[in-house]
Amino acid sequence: MQRNYWMIAFGIVWTIFFSGMSFYWAMGGLLGVRSLGGSIYEMSLNPSSSFVLIVWLTGFIKLLGLILLLMLLVQWKKPIITKILFSVAKIAGVLLFLYGFLNFVTITLSTFHILDFDLDSYATFWRLIFWEPFWMIGGVFYFFSIKSKKSMFNY
Repeated sequence: MQRNYWMIAFGIVWTIFFSGMSFYWAMGGLLGVRSLGGSIYEMSLNPSSSFVLIVWLTGFIKLLGLILLLMLLVQWKKPIITKILFSVAKIAGVLLFLYGFLNFVTITLSTFHILDFDLDSYATFWRLIFWEPFWMIGGVFYFFSIKSKKSMFNY
């Protein structure tokens, strides 16, 4: 297995943007928050100190992905460290993609009134057009940051 430097770079940019949104919202910014919909949007209009703390913490947690991607760039002396980091990147990619995909499916089902969500049409639109695909794209960046030496996915 080897590093895919393009996917690592895209993943780094994606992660900085992703965590930056949380920091922006934690500082009181409201641009884009309506597109999340539901209770998150309602809480952001008049946030409690515990809600702001949670938003700050999510920003820092998202930055852990940046540390992971940067660690992939290091040439570790012990191969076990490299293998563990490669595995963590693959698993993180799968989880990010699945989170976005499953949300996409459930929100789509709610548009057909199969499931009932507390999302207005504005939030539903943006969740399907931007947020859930955004999660999935991040998953693709993380997953393909590592490629097999013999793979159809080599670039």
